[in-house]
Amino acid sequence: MQQQREPSASESYFWPSVWAIGLHVLVFGMLFVSFAFTPELPPAKPIVQATLYQLKSKSRATTQTNQKIAGEAQKSAARQTEVEQMEQKKVEQEAVKAAEQKKEEAAQKAEEAKKADEAKKADEAKKADEAKKADAAKKTAEAKKAEEKQLADIAKKKAEEEAKKAAEEEAKKAAAEEAKKKIVEDAKKKAAEDAKKKAEAEEAKKKVAEEAKKKAAADAAKKKSQDAARKSAEDKKAQALADLLSDTPQRQQALADEQGDEVAGSFDDLIRARAAEGWARPPSARKGMTVVLQIGMLPDGTVTSVSVSKSSGDGPFDASAVAAVKNIGRLTEMQGMKPSDFAPYRSFKMTFTPEDLAL
Repeated sequence: MQQQREPSASESYFWPSVWAIGLHVLVFGMLFVSFAFTPELPPAKPIVQATLYQLKSKSRATTQTNQKIAGEAQKSAARQTEVEQMEQKKVEQEAVKAAEQKKEEAAQKAEEAKKADEAKKADEAKKADEAKKADAAKKTAEAKKAEEKQLADIAKKKAEEEAKKAAEEEAKKAAAEEAKKKIVEDAKKKAAEDAKKKAEAEEAKKKVAEEAKKKAAADAAKKKSQDAARKSAEDKKAQALADLLSDTPQRQQALADEQGDEVAGSFDDLIRARAAEGWARPPSARKGMTVVLQIGMLPDGTVTSVSVSKSSGDGPFDASAVAAVKNIGRLTEMQGMKPSDFAPYRSFKMTFTPEDLAL
């Protein structure tokens, strides 16, 4: 069996050195990459692990070398950790500084915004104050203008009132003169009218006196005629009675019938004549109207009832005819009539026309 050769000292330190150098290069590379891609937030602390490989050779020199390499690796890892901690602290400080700077910038911007806002408000307040002053000045000017206009209107109104008053005074003066003239003219007219009225009154008085005389003469003639007619009727009745008493019964009956017809005819005329005396002609009465009245009487000649049996078609004329017959009151001429002669007049009908009542 071939005996293994012990490595020399240079061979014993070669590979550990290579491994140590490679490890350092790897660590520094990782640090460079870590710093290049580090975000703004603090990264987690990397943990460097050093792996010690146990060589097959378990010689004292190898062990010492390995221990030395491990110690160097620990020192390197500690330095690396310290560098990383310093870098981390630097990053944190820079982050704090950046935050403070941002805060200061934000505060500065807020202050600038506040100042700008205050300046804007001040400018707006100034503009509002200027606008208010301008508005107040405008209102003052308008008020002054309105006051001046009001004063001008008052002055104009006063002038108009004075002119109106003067015109009214002139009008009153003219009216007074006109009234004075009118009073004089009216007085003259009134005097003339009074004189005329007086003359007309005298003339009317004379005319009334003449008409009264004429009417009195007419009434006297009418009364005389009525008295003559009444006397003639009485004479006829007396003659008829005498004839009745002096003649035969047949002759007496015939004469009585004839005398009764004459008496009835005379009483109808008498009723119409008396009704005409108290008739008031209505404006609507016209020639050709005819009204039939139902009349009731007592034996002493008193008219007890009058009603329209057949109307003429004109109410006022009918009413005037009824009133005219009622105004008769009593016919004394009918006293002493025999019951047989009066019987037809207890309730009878008579026809009246405006011509009958205008006798």
